[in-house]
Amino acid sequence: MQSDVSTPQVTATVADAPRGNWVDRLAPPGWRPWLRLSRADRPIGTWLLLLPCWWGTGLAMMADRPAWVDLWVVVACAIGSVVMRGAGCTWNDITDRDIDGEVARTRSRPLPSGQVTLRGALAWLGAQLAVGALILFTMNWAAVLLGVASLALVAIYPFAKRFTWWPQVFLGLAFNWGVLVAFAAHGGTLHPAPMLAYAAGILWTLFYDTIYAHQDAEDDALIGVKSTARLFGKDSPRWLLGFAAGAVLLLAAAVAATRPAPLPALIAMLGVAGFAAHLWWQLRQFDPDSNPLLLRLFRSNRDAGLIVAGALALAGLM
Repeated sequence: MQSDVSTPQVTATVADAPRGNWVDRLAPPGWRPWLRLSRADRPIGTWLLLLPCWWGTGLAMMADRPAWVDLWVVVACAIGSVVMRGAGCTWNDITDRDIDGEVARTRSRPLPSGQVTLRGALAWLGAQLAVGALILFTMNWAAVLLGVASLALVAIYPFAKRFTWWPQVFLGLAFNWGVLVAFAAHGGTLHPAPMLAYAAGILWTLFYDTIYAHQDAEDDALIGVKSTARLFGKDSPRWLLGFAAGAVLLLAAAVAATRPAPLPALIAMLGVAGFAAHLWWQLRQFDPDSNPLLLRLFRSNRDAGLIVAGALALAGLM
């Protein structure tokens, strides 16, 4: 796919992408705008979409027993997270193309900078959704129905910051839906454990995305975009502590709801404790006036989520 732009625009970097990312270094120039539109140059969003899926798989193995289908669920969720995160980012940039042009951090993105046309972005969105559908339809019908239902949340999220101070809630509802899909993909049913983990994930998203949103607080105030960072202001540390504590308690309850044997319970709870320690470390580091630090803390949540995913997987295999 080629974009209707000149070579200097195609090869230009995006301001908020990590320096030296693989798209800037290795991708063919003609593909770079499309990969940037999908945020392939910053994989943290894919991780944050994928990790709740892996939480759901681990909890399913703890509540029932490991099955061969779980291996495919792990792989399918990884592939699906790449394409569906890309589709979600493409949709977000389509709806926000005018707003992004007014914000210093985002005006160099493919749509507001003119690297990609609106028509091209819509075609790219359709291609990614088609691949996501192919992956989803390899699962059982319970997972398929849940996966299709998630599209409503994805569609609403970009508009949330226009009508509520809590757009991070809508992001959390969408980004953590995978814990339900993956659990259902194991055995075709749901259970209190993934419901509790879903609630934990929403609070976790409120935690990390409030940190992230502080980078744009001044620009958002100028253009009238709402966020929890603007809502909380100087009270953000207190709110962040509440979100972190709630996420930890709900994750512990999710583990307990699987009624594990003592050794798997210990392993899983150690993972929850590691998650708690990581969030506490982030709180101790938090400085709303340091954008480089805010971005680093936000990205560190991949490791926080991996601690839980690894512990649940190990406990599920016991």
